[in-house]
Amino acid sequence: MLNKSSKIYIPGHNGLVGKAIYDLLLNQGYKNILFKRKKELNLTNEEKVDKFFKKEKPEFLIICAARVGGILENKTYPLEFLLDNFSIQKNLLLAAKKYKIKRTIFLGSSCIYPKISKTPIKEDYLMTGKLEKTNESYALSKIVGIKLCEILHDKYNKDIICMMPTNLYGENDNFDIASSHVIPGLISKFILAKKKRLNVKIWGSGKPIREFLHVDDLARAILVLLKINKAKLKKIVNNELPILNIGSGESISIKNLALLIKKISQFKGKIVFDKNYPDGTINKNLDSKKIKKLKWNAKITLLDGLKKIINSRY
Repeated sequence: MLNKSSKIYIPGHNGLVGKAIYDLLLNQGYKNILFKRKKELNLTNEEKVDKFFKKEKPEFLIICAARVGGILENKTYPLEFLLDNFSIQKNLLLAAKKYKIKRTIFLGSSCIYPKISKTPIKEDYLMTGKLEKTNESYALSKIVGIKLCEILHDKYNKDIICMMPTNLYGENDNFDIASSHVIPGLISKFILAKKKRLNVKIWGSGKPIREFLHVDDLARAILVLLKINKAKLKKIVNNELPILNIGSGESISIKNLALLIKKISQFKGKIVFDKNYPDGTINKNLDSKKIKKLKWNAKITLLDGLKKIINSRY
């Protein structure tokens, strides 16, 4: 089905996930990769997306494009997070239906799962409880995207796979302190504090436990699912819409993560935890047994991944 000359479209190719899978595909010899920069194609515009698909006729679609950010960004722009992500997903998925894409990969997030949940979190825990309030709008947009995938899969027999990665990080991350996720935000805080001889202030108690995955490991998982035989995948998911968690299996508290970054960066100042700010979900590690049945495992340890990023930024 997938071969080295297949036309693969990656909306969001410049982002954290998009660049990782784009680079991997190029390195693996896939030359026919389609992409458009944000200023060239507004993915929230249904007409423009439709015209692009009609003209370019992609065969495979990897939906990496999304409006993303940390707790502060989600809290500040809930309407934009909900509507922008819904529009992007809707336009791309409907185009995939109309133009008979051979396989679509839909990227979701572990934040779709309930705030209070048994751990490790399984795929069928979706919609069994209330969401974490700090990123509710983003999570809702992703849940609606999954449900649209489910309709297209069940009613229209479309080949769609939904991937739910845990907390991601990598060299191409957003390191802006105000809008970033936890790892790039912490790294930037430590670099700034070391430069200006300040203490590092961290939101919350430091108690929440998180599972982190290097984006290059996610890219390998995407390639596995692009290539996997449909019949083999159906056995693993019991003929339902394939929803697969993608996690490293390596969890750490925010406090210990901060101490690890402090050690790697050789920061000598103090870490202050501000309990006036929310913690978010307390424990969010995933059950990734389904993807592991397809012979995928994370290869990059958190220690090695952090060292590589921090050393490249100092």
